[in-house]
Amino acid sequence: MLNKDQIKIKQPLTTQKEVFQQIAAIAVDQGITSDPDEVIDGLLKREQEGTTGFQDGFAIPHVQVDAIKRPAIIIVSSNSGVEWNALDGKPASFFISLLVPKKEAGTTHLQALASISRMLIHKEKREVLASAENTTTVMEELAGAFA
Repeated sequence: MLNKDQIKIKQPLTTQKEVFQQIAAIAVDQGITSDPDEVIDGLLKREQEGTTGFQDGFAIPHVQVDAIKRPAIIIVSSNSGVEWNALDGKPASFFISLLVPKKEAGTTHLQALASISRMLIHKEKREVLASAENTTTVMEELAGAFA
């Protein structure tokens, strides 16, 4: 579900829409979708239902739409905070996005979301991810969540 080409850290993103556009662009580039607009619209709609902002600068935007061909995790970090309506009221700067085909919405979506959430409960994991200088560090930390 995740490879190094699906991780872009320290990007110059300042708005939620820019984050979603970056996620959709990576999804197109990696063959996860051919319809970036459906991915962006789905992420925006999900966010309107309730924030995906976690805590300490993390958010887990996720979407389930027909345009997604295979389940994927895309990670983007911003070199500045983005207002996200997070649970702790702080801006988000590290985004772990889950993209799931609509037909796999139940099982794949819930299992991956639960794994990511369990990992982010641990402060030391959040600190390592937030300070990661390269994609290798991010991959190593996330590998443990799905082991």
